[in-house]
Amino acid sequence: MNVQTFRRLFLDYFRAHGHAIIGSARLIPDHDPSALFTTAGMHPLVPFLLGEPHPAGRRLANCQKCLRTNDIAEVGDDVHLTFFEMLGNWSLGDYWKAESIQFSYRFLTERMGLEPDRLYITCFAGDDTALRDDEAAEAWQALGILNERIIFLPKADNWWGPVGATGPCGPDTEMFYDMNPDGPKGESPATNPKRFWEVWNNVFMQYDQQADGRLERLPMQAVDTGLGLDRALAILQGVPSPYETDLFAPIVESIRSLASDPQPFAVRVIADHIRAATFVLAEGIRPGNVDQPYVARRLIRRAIRYGRTIGIAGHFLPDLAGTVVDLFAEAYPELEQQRQQIATALDEEESRFQRTLVHGERACARIIERRQQEGQTTLAGEEVFHLYETYGFPAELTQELAEQEGLAVDLAGFQTAYAEHQAQSQQAAAGRFRGGLAERRPETTRYHTATHLLHEALRRVLGPHVEQRGSNITVERMRFDFAHEAKLSDEEIHAVETLVNEQIERDLPVTWNEMSLEEARESGAIGLFEERYGERVKVYTIGDFSKEICGGPHVEQTGELGRFQITKEEAVGAGVRRIRAVLR
Repeated sequence: MNVQTFRRLFLDYFRAHGHAIIGSARLIPDHDPSALFTTAGMHPLVPFLLGEPHPAGRRLANCQKCLRTNDIAEVGDDVHLTFFEMLGNWSLGDYWKAESIQFSYRFLTERMGLEPDRLYITCFAGDDTALRDDEAAEAWQALGILNERIIFLPKADNWWGPVGATGPCGPDTEMFYDMNPDGPKGESPATNPKRFWEVWNNVFMQYDQQADGRLERLPMQAVDTGLGLDRALAILQGVPSPYETDLFAPIVESIRSLASDPQPFAVRVIADHIRAATFVLAEGIRPGNVDQPYVARRLIRRAIRYGRTIGIAGHFLPDLAGTVVDLFAEAYPELEQQRQQIATALDEEESRFQRTLVHGERACARIIERRQQEGQTTLAGEEVFHLYETYGFPAELTQELAEQEGLAVDLAGFQTAYAEHQAQSQQAAAGRFRGGLAERRPETTRYHTATHLLHEALRRVLGPHVEQRGSNITVERMRFDFAHEAKLSDEEIHAVETLVNEQIERDLPVTWNEMSLEEARESGAIGLFEERYGERVKVYTIGDFSKEICGGPHVEQTGELGRFQITKEEAVGAGVRRIRAVLR
């Protein structure tokens, strides 16, 4: 079964069980400062999981493109990926645990043909705040799963949420497939994760965590599930990892043909990173030094570095990206639309990185020379990390150059410095990207509404070519990215700011109507993110000024917004500008 057939199999199965099929949301989260990328299928649906009515109904399913970089160092093994596709189904106050588990079990065994005896299940073990999830376990038992293959684990393993300190959360049940049924008896997903692959996770949002840690029952219970397409396809196609499936095989073959020494781990890293980078660049992101542009740069330069270790010479990423586009354009047409822009961005970044490597080699040579003059025999780990952090200079290349001059390298010290840097970055990110879609405070609602006014004002001042590329909202400010080539003049910024404030002063009503996608288009609504909503959408209208497809939340009158002020306007990539603004 190829990947196109498998995607259709999943969506057709849930369509037959009353689920509306919605499209994939963008890889860049809309209005969510808690994450740089969409990391799971539920991410774009948080407002609806919190009770906002979804225009497509109470049963939903889709295939969502996702990206995670927290395990980037593990990429190249059998299971870890940065970019992946998540198949999922949701119940928004409709069916509950038993029916959700039945859907999953029957798809795995009847549609995918997995052997029931090789399925292992984990459920929440309970603690002093919530009872053990016997309801989920009993649903599995009713389907014939033996008690010995149902494992109860703590919150660290079988609990989702809340996103922040408070909010929706609940137990989950996870499905694992035994990839080595002839292996030692007594092993389980808790003891050998390499043997037991997680294939599906069903989250049951039934609690609202309070500030004091107490859990209260939610008025609307929701189910959120995620089935990793890449791993599931590897199981279906009988191969040891996703890299041997038709999702990766053409990319891997292209890399092998370019390399003089195609070491498997390096080939996998390059294949993963060029796939992920291609999808990020297709969002209009260009390599840079902060946020999503930084991730794009890191993926690209990591791919180049690994390419160098296996003997790939010259610029090679644009051609590989073309292979990625060919593989995925049918499912994600935006890749084909951005094909040339992706290739150009990769070519420019390869040139930029080659110049950086030249500077790094010179800096490395100076350090080696100083250490030799001092009579030292080893380069310290901190020095190796300085070259890596400042110039993107690979540790293995530093080692190679140092050994040529008779010096050893403290690689253990480098790993320690690298781990400390990662920990600091994660702490900084945790503080910076607070809030998110789950934090529905009055302040974030005001800023969300203001993005509609800003969007329309930009179109009226700069022209109808302006399209939203993303936004980031906290309780303190808003950030709005949009398509436009030139830097805004002071006059244009003033005109946009004035136009927004005029609409606020008019105290316009904010209303919404549910309609079909075609009706929304005919009404003149802007629908930049319409693909995530399905055939029925919500259209929010602000007086006679703005009409846009959106999921909410919004204020009732623009007079609630206060004074709008643009604090900064800047470029964030080729053809993409960013406005930062506050409401006083």
